[in-house]
Amino acid sequence: MSFDLLCVRLISLPRVWKRTIAFICDALACVLAMLTAFYLRLGELPDFTWGVWFAFAFAPVVALPTFHFFGLYRAVFRHVGQKAMMLVTYAVGCAMLPTLLVFTLISVPGVPRTMGVIQPILLLLIVLLSRLVVREWFGWTAAGRRRVKERVAIYGAGATGHQLALALSATDDIIVAAFIDDNETLHGQTINGIVVKSPEQAVAAIQSGVLTDILLAMPGATRKRRNEIIAKLRELPVRVQTVPAVSDLAQGKISMRDLRDLDIDDLLSREAVAPESHLLGRTITSRVVMVTGAGGSIGSELCRQILAQEPQRLLLVEQSEFALYQIHSELERHHSGVKIVPLLASVRDRDRIAEIVNVWRPQTVYHAAAYKHVPLVEHNVIEGIDNNVFGTLTVAEVSRQFGVEHFVLISTDKAVRPTNVMGATKRLAEMTLQIAALDPGDTCFSMVRFGNVLNSSGSVVPLFRRQIAEGGPITVTHPDITRFFMTIPEAAQLVIQAAGLARGGEVFVLDMGEPVRIYDLACNMISLSGLRLQDSANPDGDIAIEVVGLRPGEKLFEELLIGNNPMTTAHERIMKANELLPFSTVAFKTLLQELESALKRRDVSSARDLLLKLVTDYKPEAQIVDWAYQGVERRRFVRETRVDYPAMTD
Repeated sequence: MSFDLLCVRLISLPRVWKRTIAFICDALACVLAMLTAFYLRLGELPDFTWGVWFAFAFAPVVALPTFHFFGLYRAVFRHVGQKAMMLVTYAVGCAMLPTLLVFTLISVPGVPRTMGVIQPILLLLIVLLSRLVVREWFGWTAAGRRRVKERVAIYGAGATGHQLALALSATDDIIVAAFIDDNETLHGQTINGIVVKSPEQAVAAIQSGVLTDILLAMPGATRKRRNEIIAKLRELPVRVQTVPAVSDLAQGKISMRDLRDLDIDDLLSREAVAPESHLLGRTITSRVVMVTGAGGSIGSELCRQILAQEPQRLLLVEQSEFALYQIHSELERHHSGVKIVPLLASVRDRDRIAEIVNVWRPQTVYHAAAYKHVPLVEHNVIEGIDNNVFGTLTVAEVSRQFGVEHFVLISTDKAVRPTNVMGATKRLAEMTLQIAALDPGDTCFSMVRFGNVLNSSGSVVPLFRRQIAEGGPITVTHPDITRFFMTIPEAAQLVIQAAGLARGGEVFVLDMGEPVRIYDLACNMISLSGLRLQDSANPDGDIAIEVVGLRPGEKLFEELLIGNNPMTTAHERIMKANELLPFSTVAFKTLLQELESALKRRDVSSARDLLLKLVTDYKPEAQIVDWAYQGVERRRFVRETRVDYPAMTD
């Protein structure tokens, strides 16, 4: 039987058999150590008197239970590391105590007293050597090599890279072949047996196929430096993954589950600006805060950021039971010091919202509840208007009724010159608050408008990642479509800081940086997954990009401002839009009442016509595609075109 076949057979054995083999081998090691100790001490084999037989029996009887107590038989031999070696040392040291007591202090006839010292030392060497041999054997035989799927390099030879290498050493299918570091003094040195290479040497190893993956372990590096490294790696046939930032590594430990594929947030061209603490806490600290849509992408991150500012109480308002359960459970685990109240409610239910606000009397309300998926709202016009416009109006009116101090609406760049119902409803929601801010009262109404947030529900990033995992193609609606992007934590922090700047009626606009071409994003995600784009220039590539056409109501380019004269604020990333209302208060409220009546009649056509009147910049690029409206129209067409033929007679 070849060594490779024996390796495969041993790996496939049940765990209990592997432990039995290890137990027998250690028993033989105890006897061998005792026999060798006699030979070293006497220069020949001993006479086998009863004392000598007792010594041979005593060694395994003492050592094996001690090894079991220290958990040596729970370790996987082919992944033995430094910690396991130390356990072996501790176990042999404990077994040495009774050996010293019996053979050195008390003595046994026919057994030299030095056996109590020589035998444990030899046993330690034999046990350690046996485990190292097994580890190396499984690592270097062909069977062991077949189990290895990836040979990775860790970019960053600091503490984070070291922790990651230790975590990866316990896996079956990954070998850490090298560290890569920019520090020239480290090049050529080894860390725990792993050589440190220069970036140039790493490029050569990737091109030759020696390295299949690069793991970025540089949580302290600037975004500019990370982008420089990622830009170089994008041109190479290698998959790139990263570990979280320092702020996310609360426990100071790295594990396999911390690894993640690179997202577009790793490619953003700007550095995140540190938040200003006095703005973060101005509307939150020691206050009762309510968040509607608390289970959504933005709402849930707002809750996390709000709790960090130590409110008196946080009210989670959400109509989805599952989403509310998830966010409440998460927040309870990490923020037990703040009273968190989960409340099932729809923002369209005035009585329920009034009950909540009346009972808990929040001082600050963040209104994140909205239907935001463009195609879905386009196909469900009545529900979209009712939730996004009149849900906002309901919460705003109740907030004013019960003396809420700050009301903040989470808006979107799609509200600017909208081409879809969702964007038009969000702009109309903004207008309702601008009108509300004109009326006397104690509530400060403000709005915060920003673009797409990464990894939110509906974001292209998780969609592209899933399509890549399935082998493609990646679907892009148009080759020239662009979007603004921002990370969810940064967006939430800026929303809270904008609330601290509000004085009433402002439309705040967040600095989203430069727009990103979605086609380029898809190409980058393919290359950073270690795959190749399949196109006319490279027909043998791995993943194709398919252009499927714009969806109903979808724009090629998003904007953040209706006008071109934004005003600066005390925060460098927050601007204030200067947007005038096209209606008087009376005319606006009259049209809004007509819109509400159209919703009650379920009149989709009238509702959209009124939406066009209210949001003067709304320019729909498609006919009404609402599912219910289309069904009604089909039935009307059938009724109007039906022809009754006379019955046939003989």
